Amino acid sequence: MNAEALLTKHFGAAGHACSIVLEHSRLVAAKALRVAHSLGDPTLDLRFIEEAALLHDIGVCRTRSTGIGCSGDAPYILHGIIGREILESEGLHRHALVCERHIGVGLTADDILRQGLPLPPRDMAPLSREEIIICFADLFFSKKPAMLRQEKSCDEVRRNLGKFGEHKVTIFEQWLQEFAV
Repeated sequence: MNAEALLTKHFGAAGHACSIVLEHSRLVAAKALRVAHSLGDPTLDLRFIEEAALLHDIGVCRTRSTGIGCSGDAPYILHGIIGREILESEGLHRHALVCERHIGVGLTADDILRQGLPLPPRDMAPLSREEIIICFADLFFSKKPAMLRQEKSCDEVRRNLGKFGEHKVTIFEQWLQEFAV
């Protein structure tokens, strides 16, 4: 499986957006692999972590994300479920779940209903340890071109998550302890 080729295929003419998403995803993959290696857990699937981290934002290709050059029809919040659809169509069902489950620290059906998000009201939170590691690593990197290569501090991540409730910060704190970052 060639993640870069899949991204290029689905981003098509939006080459600038593809390069931004690919750079972001490489940073996420590198951090996720550092976390996984630091855990010393031989049961972790490192190849899957790298592949899924590289593909977690593939759904951005069909969103209205003018800041990075995407002119799709869907709102950005849908990129997770769009990514799941794309990767399922490519036969990558396990990778597809990472797309759907990586938003913030995960979304619950209650989050979706309470915030009035245009998503199906179901839980979309990371479940496997690999999914959690990727979701955690993603919190530290933006796709904003001016901030692309800058890793956020834990305080910045806390502030961003705090906008969605202290329960989101609590999940992040649990992950920080688990991953000893």
